[in-house]
Amino acid sequence: VDSRAESIDKKISRLDAELVKYKDQIKKMREGPAKNMVKQKALRVLKQKRMYEQQRDNLAQQSFNMEQANYTIQSLKDTKTTVDAMKLGVKEMKKAYKQVKIDQIEDLQDQLEDMMEDANEIQEALSRSYGTPELDEDDLEAGWSSGG
Repeated sequence: VDSRAESIDKKISRLDAELVKYKDQIKKMREGPAKNMVKQKALRVLKQKRMYEQQRDNLAQQSFNMEQANYTIQSLKDTKTTVDAMKLGVKEMKKAYKQVKIDQIEDLQDQLEDMMEDANEIQEALSRSYGTPELDEDDLEAGWSSGG
């Protein structure tokens, strides 16, 4: 389509040049049958030019329509690809959720909490002091005032 439009543009340019030639001839001529004959030739050339311009415009519209159709087709293909990917994602998520049970998660959380409490009790037991007296704030104040 584009190459045909270029060919038509060349024809239009050739006809434009011909019209300029006829216009110059008509300016130089006196009224009479010879001038009328040149005017008739110029009118035929102008009609041809208008016909080619119409053909070029039609081709441009056809080209635009084809581009729009191709764009729409590509858009639909992209949409289908996106929808297919979304469907696959949902399918995989459903499959993954079937493998994960909320009750199991809560049981695991409870077990972890119990184990953390046990670990803290063990740490407290291991960090007991043997034979050192327990000190409180009063002992601290007394230590400061005595300088020690």
